[in-house]
Amino acid sequence: MADFTLPLHSETPAEWARQVLQDPIALLMDHAFLEKKAANNAMALLTRWPGEWVPGWLEAMTSVARDEANHLAQVIRILNRRGARLTRHHKNPYANELRDLVRKGVTEEILDRLMVTALIEARSCERFKLLGEMTEDEEIGKLYKALYSSEFGHYKVFLKLALKVEKKAVVERRWLQMLAAEAKILERQEPGPRMHSGLAPVA
Repeated sequence: MADFTLPLHSETPAEWARQVLQDPIALLMDHAFLEKKAANNAMALLTRWPGEWVPGWLEAMTSVARDEANHLAQVIRILNRRGARLTRHHKNPYANELRDLVRKGVTEEILDRLMVTALIEARSCERFKLLGEMTEDEEIGKLYKALYSSEFGHYKVFLKLALKVEKKAVVERRWLQMLAAEAKILERQEPGPRMHSGLAPVA
């Protein structure tokens, strides 16, 4: 597996993967909803913000939306083969807390939306890598290893777009603030078989 460097301010321990992999169906359910929301987010960014003044905006968002929809289809196929179906409701306090960081104002909101999305992609990338290495389930391992590099690419795409929205110094300063906030948000998440859950205390 290729090794991509991520700027995250905290590292997920192997124990987290061991805990969430104890309930692979619940983890896949959560993962499916995350892919669905990622595709919806890309489409929302595509339609809400004017792309004509940001070169490559439309192409990037349509590409990400297509990728995320394809990932969703992959997860659903695995769930179907295992006799599971998606529930109607899903909560993601991690992503909700990140979205609370988004500021008001056209440029500020666009920049922060891109950074929140990049943060989610980067953390997902880190955790897919860990899950791919830790799982003994061949099918799930193959899925997570394949998604690892894809999520890394998405994370880079959103940061590149941020640099087209604002000056480099502004982007870098805000990115460091968001990275620090993400680490704190993740630290206080409840444990459970979710992609962005916290770590349960070891007895």
